[in-house]
Parts: sequence; structure tokens; C-alpha cells
Amino acid sequence: MIAFLRTFLRIALPLAVLGAGAAAAIALAKSREEAPTVAPPRAIPRVRAVEATPETWQARIRTTGTVRPAVESDVIAEVAARVTEVAQALAEGAFFATGDVLVQLDASDYELAVIQATAEVAQAKLAVELQREESEAARREWQAMQREGAPTDLVLRKPQLAEATARLEAAEARLEAARRDVARCVIRAPYDGRVLSKFVDLGQFVARNARIARIYATAAAEVRLPIPDSELAFLDIDVVRADGGSAEGPAVTLSADFAGQTRTWHGRIVRTEGELDGESRMVRLVARVDAPYAGEPTNAMPLVANLFVTAEILGPTYPDVFVLPRRVLRGRDEVLVIDAEDRLHVRTVDILRTERESIVVATGLTAGERVCTTPLDAVVEGMQVRVAAEETR
Repeated sequence: MIAFLRTFLRIALPLAVLGAGAAAAIALAKSREEAPTVAPPRAIPRVRAVEATPETWQARIRTTGTVRPAVESDVIAEVAARVTEVAQALAEGAFFATGDVLVQLDASDYELAVIQATAEVAQAKLAVELQREESEAARREWQAMQREGAPTDLVLRKPQLAEATARLEAAEARLEAARRDVARCVIRAPYDGRVLSKFVDLGQFVARNARIARIYATAAAEVRLPIPDSELAFLDIDVVRADGGSAEGPAVTLSADFAGQTRTWHGRIVRTEGELDGESRMVRLVARVDAPYAGEPTNAMPLVANLFVTAEILGPTYPDVFVLPRRVLRGRDEVLVIDAEDRLHVRTVDILRTERESIVVATGLTAGERVCTTPLDAVVEGMQVRVAAEETR
């Protein structure tokens, strides 16, 4: 009996405790008050804006190029002779003026040819006079004999006179050629310029058509400037006409760091080249700078050949456009406009030009409107925003 009670208590007592705990838990759950549900506060994004202000904007196209002479040519020997004199101006880098003697060649052989040709001319003139006298004598003899009919050309020695006259003209041509050869022994500068390379020196024998020097003119310099073909829309240039389509092309400012300073030069676009660049597929404009070696008052520095320069080409001006930071642009042609109640609206605009740091809007905005400059990932039409201090460009 005692063993049975012990076993009963060992089983029933834990069950009773568990049952009492469960009942208490159920009672507590029924008596608990439910907490009210509170909606989280709505987050309003904070943005910055810039005011759309109309202004007059001028297109500026930037590119680079290398300075080249407008005229560059080889000085060629037109006769074969020995060099007897070389001018000081014929040195690499030296300047010369039009008509300056660069090289003197030995003219002795050609002077002898002039003497010989002069003698041939004299002989030919004598032969012509003799034939004229014989022709006149034949005519008088025919008249004296009172023969019927007119004398033939052969009787009057007209073929012989024509042959003598032709020989005279040939002799005079040889004399003129000999005189020209003598003159060609003095090689003169064809224009004001500078020596790029020199190929002969004193005592050297040069053949006909041998190169004497490589020279270039200093009257003007040119720079070939590649630009994308889309940039032609901002330049007053007619790519069909050789003169660029206007009497005076767009102004261009060239600049380069030289001798520790930034130098500038001013010129004009004078034409476009006749083909696209084979590698870059760009249009090449040609800028011309007159008197590049005179030096401009601001820098007193010549625009030397082969100098690498940065160019800024001035295009037309556009009134009443809006210049805004580039970061306002969404997609290709959309911006976010903030109304008077600080709500966002997506606006499609007509973009005139996109630059590295800014965009130029032609239409689609009104003066005084605020344009959002803060990038937003998700935008809902009419979304409420908080506008911080407005930016200034």
C-alpha cells in the first residue's frame, strides 16, 4: 500500500504542477491588453536645387593639334655645278628674306655656253640676211627677164629663207637657255622663311635636281584640329566650299606651355580638309595664324613649328538659354523641377549641348524655376522633398 502511494505521488505531483502552470499561463494571456499599432513617420528626402536663369551662351569647342608651316618646300638645284659659296642664312634654323642668295654655284661652264650660243645667233642672223638678199636678187632677175607668170617660191628662195629664220630662232632659244642656266647658278630664297634642313656645303658638286635645302615660309602657320563631326553644328563653316563658307572663319585661340609659361596666339579657321581622319574618323579643321614669328604683345613668343597646342574655337552665341550643372540630367533629356510646394516633377527639355561639367538647355524650362541637383534613385511624380540652401553655379 505504501509503495503504491509513493508511485502515485511520484507521477501525479508533476502533472499537477504542469497543469497549474498551464492554467496560469492561459489566464495571463486572456488578461493581456493589445498594444496599439503606430505607422512609422514618412521620410521626406532632402535635396539641393539651382535656379534656372536665362543667359547668353557662346559655343566653345576645345581640341588639340600640332603647328605646321603653311608653306614648306625643297630648294632644288636646276643645274649641275660645284658649290662655290654658301650664305650664312643657309643654316638650320636661320631666317632669310625673299631674294636672299642662299647658294652660289660655279657658272664657268654655263658662261662659256652663253658665249658659244651668242656666236651661233650671230651666224644665224647672217644666214638670214644672205637668204633675204638672194631672194630679192632672184625677184629682180625674174622681172628683168620679163618672164610670163609669177616666180615660184623656190625661185625666190623662200624655203631657204624660212630655214635660215628657223635656225636663227633655235639659236636664240639656246642662247636664252644658256643665260638662264647662268642665272640658275645663283640660288635665291623664294619667300621670307626659315631653314629646316641643309643638304649641301662649300666645295660639294651637286647634280641637276639635287636637293639643296628644306625651307618653310614664316608668313603664316597652320594647325590641323580634329573635332567630331557633330561639333560642326556649332561652327559657321561650310564643309563643301573651300573657303569654309564665309569670308572670315571662326576665331580660334591657341595656347601652349613653353619656356615655363603659358603662351597664347590668335588665329582663324580657314578651311576643312577634304576627308575624314582615317583613324579617329574626325573632321579636321585648319586654323591659320598670320605672322607667327612676330610674337604677340602679350607673350612676345613666336609660334614655332611642331609645337603642340591646345585650341579653343569660338562658335556662335545663343541668347536666352539655361546653363545648368550636368548632374541635373536624368537619362538623355530629363530634369527634375521643384514646384512652389516643394514637390518634384519630371520635365523633358531640349538640350542644346552637353559638356563635361554642364548642359545647355534651349527650351523646356522657365526663368526662376528650381531644378533639383541631388541624384535620387527612385522618383515619383509629385513626390514631397525638403529643399536645402539653393546652389549657385
